[in-house]
Amino acid sequence: MTTIGTPVRRREDYRFLTGQGTYTDDVDRPRQLYAYILRSPYAHARLTGIDTADAAKAPGVAAVFTGRDMAADGVGGLPCGWQIHSKDGSPMAEPPHLPLAVDRVRHVGDPVAAVIADSLAQAREAADQIQVDWAEEPAVVDPAEALKPAAPQVFAEVPGNLCYDWSLGDLAAVDAAFAGAARIVRLDLVNNRLIPNAIEPRSAIGEFDRATGDYTLYTTSQNPHVIRLLMGAFVLHIPEAKLRVVAPDVGGGFGSKIYHYAEEAIVTWAAGKLKRPVKWTAERSESFMSDAHGRDHVTHVELALDGQGKFQALKVSTIANMGAYLSTFAPCIPTYLYGTLLAGTYTTPAIYVETKAVFTHTVPVDAYRGAGRPEATFLLERIVDVAADELGIDPAELRRRNFIPADAFPYQTPVALQYDSGDYQTTLELALKAADYSGFETRRRETLARGKLRGIGIAAYIEACGIAPSAVVGSLGARAGLYESAAIRVHPTGSVSVLTGSHTHGQGHETTFSQLVADRLGIPIESVEIVHGDTDKIPYGMGTYGSRSLAVGGTAIVKAMDKIIAKGRKIAAHLLEAAEADIEFADGNFTVAGTDRSKTLGEVALTAYVPHNYPEDLEPGLDETAFYDPKNFTFPSGAHIAEVEIDPETGQVTIANFTASDDFGRIINPMIVAGQVHGGLAQGIGQALLEGCVYDKTTGQLLTGSYNDYPMPRADDVPKFALSTNVTVCTHNPLGVKGCGEAGAIGAPAALTNAIVDALKPLGVRHFDMPATPERLWRVIQQHRQPLAAD
Repeated sequence: MTTIGTPVRRREDYRFLTGQGTYTDDVDRPRQLYAYILRSPYAHARLTGIDTADAAKAPGVAAVFTGRDMAADGVGGLPCGWQIHSKDGSPMAEPPHLPLAVDRVRHVGDPVAAVIADSLAQAREAADQIQVDWAEEPAVVDPAEALKPAAPQVFAEVPGNLCYDWSLGDLAAVDAAFAGAARIVRLDLVNNRLIPNAIEPRSAIGEFDRATGDYTLYTTSQNPHVIRLLMGAFVLHIPEAKLRVVAPDVGGGFGSKIYHYAEEAIVTWAAGKLKRPVKWTAERSESFMSDAHGRDHVTHVELALDGQGKFQALKVSTIANMGAYLSTFAPCIPTYLYGTLLAGTYTTPAIYVETKAVFTHTVPVDAYRGAGRPEATFLLERIVDVAADELGIDPAELRRRNFIPADAFPYQTPVALQYDSGDYQTTLELALKAADYSGFETRRRETLARGKLRGIGIAAYIEACGIAPSAVVGSLGARAGLYESAAIRVHPTGSVSVLTGSHTHGQGHETTFSQLVADRLGIPIESVEIVHGDTDKIPYGMGTYGSRSLAVGGTAIVKAMDKIIAKGRKIAAHLLEAAEADIEFADGNFTVAGTDRSKTLGEVALTAYVPHNYPEDLEPGLDETAFYDPKNFTFPSGAHIAEVEIDPETGQVTIANFTASDDFGRIINPMIVAGQVHGGLAQGIGQALLEGCVYDKTTGQLLTGSYNDYPMPRADDVPKFALSTNVTVCTHNPLGVKGCGEAGAIGAPAALTNAIVDALKPLGVRHFDMPATPERLWRVIQQHRQPLAAD
């Protein structure tokens, strides 16, 4: 009996709920030392001197290292894994990013020195004795300000703070469409900077084996093989065969644990120097100033329409904040994962986008749940609502007029991507019905009678997942090749180990991947083991991000199982004295077609490992590896509808209803999908209503450096969600799946902001930038307020 499509309980939850998970900070190695990182208190300063003598003599201290120590030992800078070229063909500026600063610090929290001691308390106390001579200099934190001629320079070798000036689309076609348009609508908006805040802080343990010369790094990573490659090849110059990276249980990532961080290199290098393991775990305040941040776009968008409300062209100009250094995948977020999604779900024939990436004196910015897709959806769905308002057309109707028809697939967009499947009209209608959209005005009047404001907002989103197929990204001129791997090992008794290059940190892979294997091989789900996160055990893989695990990693598992079955047929044919072509496989049995003669998978596996009666030309064993490099992205889509109530006396927003109708392709485990959507929606609510990273524009100090100033969603901020799915299968992977992990964070911010603006529309408010905190909303309401009907 198949388990595909059924809500199988997550197999991994028992150990997590009973406190038996093993996270990096739970790992302790013999003779382990502890690292404390001294960080810059300034956004921009020259280091004119560092005196570590007193700290080095403090009790329990094994060593104090500075950037000069690492540089003298040949340690390199942290590499950027993505190359972007500007409009003129010139490569992006890629200034060095040293693990420990040498001459200059460029953001609050920039690492300056590492104290290694017998205990964390001793390391922290010794760090207070380090004498640093700082020469503070002016800082710039706003990306638009950073482009101005008189702005402080982050790097002397990067004039104007411009990393790259990128574009995509046909500007001439867009200009021609604008010239003939019946209506042009314009909007300036900001996509607010976010701080990830995974429940588990980052942690790393470096270890060196004197006997073998091997290094081991335990780390909170979403992709251990990528960390091994970047750190080994570019930073510490350790051959991959001598470097093992282990990512055990990881407590949330959301993109922030994809990248290679300085602390990983510091503890690994220090372990080699001291010949003892070195552990570092971030304090929460460190996480605020050292984990890569997300979003932070300033955008101007224009939409041209004809007299019937059909979209004719879209023009977008974005300034994207890179922070002080280029994080591992930062350059691709506001380009290939953003500009390519600006067609959205619509038939807009001409699109042009340009992105200026800018260095500032802030924490580096990289992918955060959705990674470019939320930014694209937010601007697109906001400008569509502005157009609907200016034209006097219902927002749902305007979207209907411009949706790509269900019979138009495959559909080539004007921004490089080709969508393979979708039915946006049906998905929207499901959401509208569930939200009782037609009855909204009655609810608005009732709310107004109580002296409050009510609004409803729609967001129709699409995202590109299964990131990033070599064929597609290569055609855009980018460096890529992000395949996935899997090895299937059928043991002599018929149980199965799956060694996957994907990594799980909350997605439920141990359940979903087991469902795939149990269904295809016809064995109990309890007989399947999922192994991940250890570069010494698993084949080379690219890890987990961009909702790619099932579409890419799951397909690699399918391909490896196909090889297992193909070899099993050969063995079974020999055992059953039949032609290989006559052997069928189903429900765990190899059967001679048209007979009752069969061998179980376990019997075939035992024969493979104990080959007394075995084909002479076949290698023993039943262990196969496969790699899958997708031909295209997958394209999940959906329609989210938010309904909000605002108290004008306090600015407090209450989410009255939230409806999400999504197309994730074929669904393997609906319970896990619902959990992923719930989590994404909660994060989207956080961005829309609560979260916003703020720096002081003069000093560059992080003003939201703790939970006192950076609010996170709580249970009472999140409503009960009404979820539904409308399935159109992906046409280019054998599972038909599309991905679901980021959808909520993509659709919710736009839907909620549209609902808030709709509620404020009677006051004359046309736009409101996130986050819609009570204080910010209250101020806007007071500025625009007219007496309400109930006043």
